[in-house]
Amino acid sequence: MAKPIPLAPPVITATRCSSTGAVCQSTAGGTEPWTGSGHGGARRGLRRPTAGGEHARNEDTPCTGPRGSGSVVESLDLKGKVALVTGASKGIGAAIARVYAEHGASVMLSARKLDGLEAMAASIEGDTAVYAANAGQPEQAHACVAATIERFGGLDILVNNAATNPYYGPMIDIDLARFDKVLEVNVRGPFVWTQEAWRQAMSERGGVVINISSVGALKYDGPIGVYDMSKAALVHMTRHLANELGPKVRVNAIAPGLVKTDFARALWEPAGDAETWPWALGKLGEPIDIARVALFLATDLSAWMTGEVVVVDGGGLLR
Repeated sequence: MAKPIPLAPPVITATRCSSTGAVCQSTAGGTEPWTGSGHGGARRGLRRPTAGGEHARNEDTPCTGPRGSGSVVESLDLKGKVALVTGASKGIGAAIARVYAEHGASVMLSARKLDGLEAMAASIEGDTAVYAANAGQPEQAHACVAATIERFGGLDILVNNAATNPYYGPMIDIDLARFDKVLEVNVRGPFVWTQEAWRQAMSERGGVVINISSVGALKYDGPIGVYDMSKAALVHMTRHLANELGPKVRVNAIAPGLVKTDFARALWEPAGDAETWPWALGKLGEPIDIARVALFLATDLSAWMTGEVVVVDGGGLLR
């Protein structure tokens, strides 16, 4: 089984002083104070960690209150959290589900085909379950969210990853049936899943929604114009819902560049085994590159982020 990705030390607790706003970092052996703008940027009068983990302070502006008052746990640990990932049988969705499970979350994997879901879940080390659902069908979204809550006791993290792109070519030539299909899955779908997550769980307990958009939402050329348009709509939805659902729920998006998945095969396969690509980092993305960012957005490390679109494209948009 794959081991958790060593992205950061397991736990760092940042305790904010209730009177001054200063931050003290607590580690396993005690506390390491950090002084920034809250203490005038000074780095003087600092205590070293004490054996008992005493609350560290700046001597000129003493902290008040016991250690832990107003504390924020900054960690990549998702223990006790419940996540639901759509489009999770392969590619980016599967990578996100795996990383979440390996970092302690209970994860419901959802996609259309049950056999693919079961095979993926069997390869993941952690607490997982599967539910076959078509992301574009509202009644199936409702049932999957309900099943997640019944199975794991709640829902804290929703990743809207499922998408479709049945057309490749000039945008002007698409037939309306495929146009409607793209909007059904890529725009209405994430909205409905978020609506269900909010109504069934997050309106009371709070949570995090992460929408998987695309760099195509931020540019205006290429052979998948309707898909790109749908991802631009998802960016707008992300920002609007971030305004509506805060402060209980944070809503952010990731805009991947060209990632080596079956879904994007028509875009990268024609280049064959090219070792370099015409952007700053010179290589294709891998699903794990997106999963690492999704992990960050699901944790308290991003606690003051909402309505943001994080581009992960190897520098492609710099061209």
